[in-house]
Amino acid sequence: MDIGAEWLVDAAGCDPRLLASVGALEQLFDRLIRDLDLHPIDEPKFHLFPPPGGITGFVILTESHLACHTYPEHGVITLNLYCCRPRPEWPWRDGLAELLGATQVDVRTITRAASLRELTSWR
Repeated sequence: MDIGAEWLVDAAGCDPRLLASVGALEQLFDRLIRDLDLHPIDEPKFHLFPPPGGITGFVILTESHLACHTYPEHGVITLNLYCCRPRPEWPWRDGLAELLGATQVDVRTITRAASLRELTSWR
């Protein structure tokens, strides 16, 4: 039984100024939400740490969640998107290069699956 997919994304070589910009991350979240037809329950929330720290971002979706952490001092962003229903693969490499200047992107996709037997054994 397919119960969702999770994308773990690490991107390096990003523009440090963009990684410290709530506006840049709002654009990234907006693009992901629009392109993947996701449904936020509320507005994304962002916490900006004092320099040289980055930003933590999170949005609860009806499909589950989207989160990020940025490390401007290292030019790195990490993202986690979990969806409980099928979604097409987003062009992570091209999208993060365009929006944040990423030069290296590692994408791990995890299919969340369970059989009925596995699900009922937790009861």
